[in-house]
Amino acid sequence: MRLASTACVLALLFFSLPASARAADIEAAEAQKIDYLIASIETLKDAQFVRNDTSYNAKAAADHLRLKLRVAGSHVTSAEDFIRYCASASSVSGKPYLIRFADGREVAAEMFLRQKLKEYESVPKRSTP
Repeated sequence: MRLASTACVLALLFFSLPASARAADIEAAEAQKIDYLIASIETLKDAQFVRNDTSYNAKAAADHLRLKLRVAGSHVTSAEDFIRYCASASSVSGKPYLIRFADGREVAAEMFLRQKLKEYESVPKRSTP
C-alpha cells in the first residue's frame, strides 16, 4: 500500500511540471516547432479534436498534447518525434487522433500537423546579425 501511495505522489509531482520542463534533449529550434504545432491545434476555431471517439475542444487538445510531450521525455527530440509519438494516435487504444472541422470534414491529426510543420519549415528564417 505504501508503494502505491509513493507512486501516486511521484506521478502527481511529475504531471504538475510546467511545459518548459521538457526534456533538455530538445534543441531550441525543435522546441519552437513543437510549440508552433501545439499552437496550431490550440487556435483552431470551431474545430474538435477527436481522441478515442470523444471530442475535445482545441484548448483541451493542446493541453493533452503538452502532457504527452512531458510524459514522452527523452523519446522526443524533434518535431517529427512529437508528431509520431505524441500527436498521431492514442497510446491507450492506438486509434488515430482526428480533427473535425465545423463543416464536418475530418482529417487525421498526423496529416494536419505534418502539413503545418511543412509550412513552418518553408518560411525563410531571418539571420540574426
